[in-house]
Formats: sequence, C-alpha cells, structure tokens
Amino acid sequence: MFESLQAMPADAILGLIAEHRDDPRANKIDLGVGVYRNAAGETPVLATVKKAERILLETQCSKAYLGTAGDPAFNTAMQAMMFADAVPDERLMTIQTPGGSGSLRVAAGLLLRARQNTTVWVSDPTWSNHVPLLGGAGLALKPYPYYDSDKHIVQMDAMLETLRAAPQGDVVLLHACCHNPSGLDPSDDDWRAIAEVIVERELVPFIDSAYQGFARSIDDDAFAIRHLAELVPEMIVSNSCSKNFGLYRDRVGTVSLLAANAVTAEVVSSQANSYVRTLYSIPPDHGAAVVSMILHDEALRAEWLAELDDMRIRLQGMRALLNDALAEKVPERDFSHLVHANGMFCFLGITAEQVARLKKDFGIYMVDSSRINVAGITQENVDYLADSIASVLS
Repeated sequence: MFESLQAMPADAILGLIAEHRDDPRANKIDLGVGVYRNAAGETPVLATVKKAERILLETQCSKAYLGTAGDPAFNTAMQAMMFADAVPDERLMTIQTPGGSGSLRVAAGLLLRARQNTTVWVSDPTWSNHVPLLGGAGLALKPYPYYDSDKHIVQMDAMLETLRAAPQGDVVLLHACCHNPSGLDPSDDDWRAIAEVIVERELVPFIDSAYQGFARSIDDDAFAIRHLAELVPEMIVSNSCSKNFGLYRDRVGTVSLLAANAVTAEVVSSQANSYVRTLYSIPPDHGAAVVSMILHDEALRAEWLAELDDMRIRLQGMRALLNDALAEKVPERDFSHLVHANGMFCFLGITAEQVARLKKDFGIYMVDSSRINVAGITQENVDYLADSIASVLS
C-alpha cells in the first residue's frame, strides 16, 4: 500500500531548526523558529507555570479522561479573557483544544458541517500553516490584500475594497494582534472600519488570537474580538496559550463560537463536541489545568501578567535595538518598520538571495521571505547581526 506514497518536502521552518542546530559556528543566530526567547536565548518555563505545576503535583488526584470539551474552569477563564462582558455568556460556547492549530482545525470542521461550500478570506500573507490547516480540511480559501512589502504598511484601503466585494456569508480570517508574519496590526480605528464592512456585507469574522498580551496588553489585544462581538450575530475565535503562557509543547488552546442566540449556541456546542469525538476524542489536560489555576488565582494571575509584560517589553526592546544598529550601519535604508510592528515577527525586507547569503556566510537563519523572529536578537548578537545584514546589502 505505502509504495504509492511520495516523500513530502520538509517544513521550511522545521528544516531551519535542524540546519541551525547542526551548524558548528559559535556566532550562529536563529531568527526563524517561532518561539519566544529570553535575553539568554532560552525559551523558559514561566515562573508562574512552575508554581502552578507544583500545586497540581500535590493536589491533582486523577488522570481520568476529561470530556470532549475539556476543562470547564479553563474554558470559562479563557472565554472571559477574550470576550470580557462584550456579549451575554449564553450566546457563547468555548471548548478546549490541542493548541491553536487544533482550534483552527475544529473551527474548519464546524464551518464545513454548517455549509459545505464555505469560503474563507485569508490575509496575504498569513501564517504559513493557515492554508494547510484550513484548506487541507476542505475549505475554499481566497486572499485579501494586507501587507505592502515596499512601504511596510497594512494595505487598509485595498483590504476593505476586497472585503466589500466578498459574497454575503463568507468567512474572513483575521489576526487579533501581532499579525504573523508581518507584525503589523490595524489600529483601533482601522478595526472599526473593518467591522463596518463585515456588518454591511454580513460576513462571518474568524479571529485567530495566538499572541494576546504580546502587542499592548491582555485587554487591549482583545479589542478586535470584543468590538466585533458587540456587532455581529456569529463569530469564531481560535486561541492559543503557546506564547503568552509559554506552553508550546503542552498544546493548549480554545475555540469559541458566538451564536445569534442561546438556542443556536447549544446546537453549535453539540456539533463541536461531536466533531472533536471524531478527531482526537479528548484534549490533553496538563497545560489547561495550569492555565486555569493561574487565571483563577489572583496572586498567580498578577505574577503571570508581570511576566507577560516582561516578554512584551523585551520584544519591543530588541526591535528598537536592531533598528538603531541598522540605522548606524546601513543609513541609506529605512528599517523603521521594525519598531512599528508588534509581537515576535516582522519582515526584514531583504531578498531571498540575501537571506541565503546570511545563512551561508554568517550562520544567520530566517525563512526565504525574510520574516524574522525578533526574540532571537540579544544585546550580545545584535551588532554581528547588523554587520552581517549590512554586508549582504552592500
């Protein structure tokens, strides 16, 4: 049977991880992998996560299965963190999923159950796994303009023009904040304009919220979710705890659906649980139990928010550090878009050939599009990084 299968190409980012790992150069830099790193270049376990895990170790008394929806306390806390009091709880349903990717796949399955010929409009560019996750599930995908690679701005006018032509009932995938890969987000006024078009065209917003707390704050980064929730009858939100809780390998997330009324919300909930049963049956518990403990404990929550502030401030600092270094070493080029972006990612703005030279000659790794993870920048490596970039640009 398996003789008919053909080998698939390696994932670009996972391939970079292996190349960087095997590179013997001491001054190598990894700007490709999408994880947060501290000033020492490590992806730490948060102190609050460690505290919650110690409590769990002493108090958890069973490893019996959770239900298909996961931990109810976790779901309640995550739903509140995203929606606050924007809409009545009875119009919402939230279930635990294996990370943000699991959330997206569950959402895709529900969309297809609701309407087999659903079309989802996706930003150009978008996270590299959006297309295989959603398109691979069977959804039809269409692009809308988002990032102007010459001016390094969000193409708001072109985006709105495209969405105004989208057929009624189509779905629009949006990034809540820290757009991946560009790092550039709509302003609050831009979000209001996007919401007006969505309401006018009766589109369904589908928001991917993978970086809540990494742009401005936990509440500010939920602006798009809460604003749209107040205006639309239906909505989907996929959430990940990988970044803001540092729980990458524990695979923790949620999918939330806003329905027009409580009766429909109950129907959607039953469909979600039915779909999950056919997909992975029961979500993993550990990470969700940790997050639930942190969010329900006032002291732990305050400590976690302080850790989140530190991560956000470090990312902003590394953007400014690289921009300043490049302004000195390549004064003829404007890299100010680095400091206008949010979160971990942005485009450096160099060619694929220059990216290849950075890897070959200097041991600096990033994807061909020049998307970089600024968490890979440190006080110690920024001068070498800027000198290397200046070399390939000369």
